[in-house]
Amino acid sequence: MAAQTPYRTVEARPNADSLVKPGELVDLVEVTPLTLADRRIYNQLLENAWDAIDKPVTHVIAKSDLRGSHNSNDRVGESVERLMAAIVKVRVTRDGEEAIERVQLLGGNIETTRRDGLLEYEIPARLRRIIKDSTVFARLQREVMFALSSKYALTLYEMIQKRGNLRYRSSERFSLDDLRGILGVPKGKLGSWSNLKLRAIDPAVTEVTALSDYVVEIEPIKTGRRVTHAELRWWKKDASGEAQAERELSFSKVGRKARVEGKTETVSPQKPRPAWLDRTGPALRSETYETARLRFPGYDIYFVEGEWRAWGQGKETPRDPDRAFLAFFRSFAEKNPI
Repeated sequence: MAAQTPYRTVEARPNADSLVKPGELVDLVEVTPLTLADRRIYNQLLENAWDAIDKPVTHVIAKSDLRGSHNSNDRVGESVERLMAAIVKVRVTRDGEEAIERVQLLGGNIETTRRDGLLEYEIPARLRRIIKDSTVFARLQREVMFALSSKYALTLYEMIQKRGNLRYRSSERFSLDDLRGILGVPKGKLGSWSNLKLRAIDPAVTEVTALSDYVVEIEPIKTGRRVTHAELRWWKKDASGEAQAERELSFSKVGRKARVEGKTETVSPQKPRPAWLDRTGPALRSETYETARLRFPGYDIYFVEGEWRAWGQGKETPRDPDRAFLAFFRSFAEKNPI
């Protein structure tokens, strides 16, 4: 009896609710760190190119599709530049042997300068080959992808979506170095298990468990007295758990952190919700984002912006939102060093 041909990732189809990501691009190691916005935009670029992703062609997407709720194209251009410069390490099999292949995530591109313009881009040849040979993939729910508030949470979600349908496995062990690499922790940061757990793992586990169809755990494993490995565990929620996740996704992001951590927030019903709290309201100036990048390198600016807007719930509208955001960012960085 002939061996069954494995199902190829490129044969999987995106749909209105979800997109497809090759498994090799889930468990990759970032040599050049990326932000949450970069990772989301890259997933969108992969989806847009999917019908011809293994072919040497140019793909076209409207910049407005990548902007999200921000009014400025600055974020798109900056993300594209980081993705072009990003080098990642991908585990592959070549001639029956395991290997590490270093590739760029994004090839050459052209961005028209009009606000409603287009981005033309290419998938690098080596990456096309990896995708063409892929037989494992993650199916990502769009709503969850855009709801997650940190790059660690998005990466953990992708890891779970890649593994969730495995029939005979519900756990996997990683060395701490491998786990840091996959999560995209910058080199030299979160070196101890306690810092990694507090700043990256615990918030990501809490959020992914709250918003996805899986319950997730990451437990430390010691060699002697040192934590050297971590075990990732996952299991499918029952109908009640899935319904609870759907309800949370239907709520505003404001107050979500408190809800998923089991805390409560009291908001005065007499006070109208200030427009500055909504990302669809008045945007921060482009120079404010640039100032934040220079003052606080290594932080995901758009995640901190979300924290600032959530913190401002029920408070008076600031006279100068840009200065207020930078002041909040300074306090946030002091309390959450990386």
